[in-house]
Amino acid sequence: MMTLYSGTTDPFSQRCRFVLFEKGMDFQVIDVDVFNKPEDLAVMNPYNKVPVLVERDLILFEANIINEYIDERFPHPQLMPADPVMRARARLFLHRFEQELFSNIPALESGVAKTVEKARQAVRANLTQIAPVFTKQKFMLGDEFSMLDVAIAPLLWRLDHYGIKLDKEAAPLMKYAERLFSRPAYIEAMTPSEKAMRK
Repeated sequence: MMTLYSGTTDPFSQRCRFVLFEKGMDFQVIDVDVFNKPEDLAVMNPYNKVPVLVERDLILFEANIINEYIDERFPHPQLMPADPVMRARARLFLHRFEQELFSNIPALESGVAKTVEKARQAVRANLTQIAPVFTKQKFMLGDEFSMLDVAIAPLLWRLDHYGIKLDKEAAPLMKYAERLFSRPAYIEAMTPSEKAMRK
């Protein structure tokens, strides 16, 4: 059985929980208090961070690597595109999400007013830029739910929590976010602490 060491408020851990529930398979989630990490976490992951996936003698860290492994190991439903060209594009998008959106999370959580505001502006600008895509399609890659939707969902869920307000032009993005949040696997994968982030 797979075991996921997961932070209860960690957006990267939430991605992995989302994928595990989408696949509907047997797994165990061990909640990790990121402010009081168990000693064995540093043994499993040299960066001493969640998420960490353990399956027999395999130990994986980094959310995107964990999720691709789960997707290849349990191919139904398939979340990465089957076509190599589309798969490469999806990986590029995932990389851009990390660089342009998720790299701002430490700043958003820093509590330093100037740093937080700069990060809010960066996230707002990047999300506003991708919003028009959803006037024409249901999900990131068209009509099929994919790993890109999994990746961005935890950030969209936390917009209010991070104090990020989007303008009217981002309305298609917010409709898209509601589609993600209504998925049964998304709801099941959430921790009580994450549910409390949105009123």
